[in-house]
Amino acid sequence: MNGHFDIYGVYVPTLLLLLLGAYVVKSLLHNVLLRIGFYRFVWHPPLFNLALYLMVLGALFTLVPGL
Repeated sequence: MNGHFDIYGVYVPTLLLLLLGAYVVKSLLHNVLLRIGFYRFVWHPPLFNLALYLMVLGALFTLVPGL
């Protein structure tokens, strides 16, 4: 893989697609955790959300072959 996708003649970096995908997955996880009341046990929710986003991004980065 050369690091970009061709979408109708526009080259989009792979990392941009991974960033957007990680944001969508993190938002879904955030809603689930909020609904079950997990954030009552979290000391600093914005810091936890950042860490959750980075973990999801790292997982997506390792799952995509050829990067």
